[in-house]
Amino acid sequence: MPDYVIPCPTQPSLPIAGSSQRFPVRRIFCVGRNYAEHAREMGNNPDLEPPFFFTKPADALVISGQTIPYPPATTDLHHEAELVIAIGTGGSNIPAADALAHVWGYASGNDLTRRDLQADAKATRRPWDMAKAFDHSAVVGLLHPATAPLTGRITCTVDGTLRQDAQLTDMIWPVPGIIAYLSTLVTLMPGDLIFTGTPAGVGPLIPGQTCTVAIEGLSPATVTIS
Repeated sequence: MPDYVIPCPTQPSLPIAGSSQRFPVRRIFCVGRNYAEHAREMGNNPDLEPPFFFTKPADALVISGQTIPYPPATTDLHHEAELVIAIGTGGSNIPAADALAHVWGYASGNDLTRRDLQADAKATRRPWDMAKAFDHSAVVGLLHPATAPLTGRITCTVDGTLRQDAQLTDMIWPVPGIIAYLSTLVTLMPGDLIFTGTPAGVGPLIPGQTCTVAIEGLSPATVTIS
């Protein structure tokens, strides 16, 4: 074993529904503007571009049911309900027709966003990293092994009030297309997570609120802001 000069970081991982085993998380990729109505509400034309991606660090992972602090450097924290793909078999230049064979499972997720920092980054044409890749910014529910391509409803509620409500089939780029396109940019590896974009209805969270993302057939992803 190597003799490290500082303690090794803890391996981020996800609990698996119905199992004592866990899924180790390597990287977190996120798709931007993958629902037409959300693209429009953010002032963009969903028909003009292929998918684009940003990342979060693996240790931004928050397991459903936790309470997290309101993040620093923002007064406009937003929820974004998303389907999360867990990659079980890696590869590059994966054909869309083969992409689902690379999926280990799915989970509900919440891509927390410091919206004011994102707006400033867009206005100054600077990277989004500090708007998206901050501590506790990737909330994920129990991981469910993939048995078939997911369809159905995705919702987000805040203190029981419905904020986001769409169908997974509303995605501009469905799961196979996302995996195929991303694998032309990087070599996907086992343990990678992909957040697949959010529908319309994103909005603010304030301390004391509880936010729940629910997807048919999956466990919810719930987080409380302190």
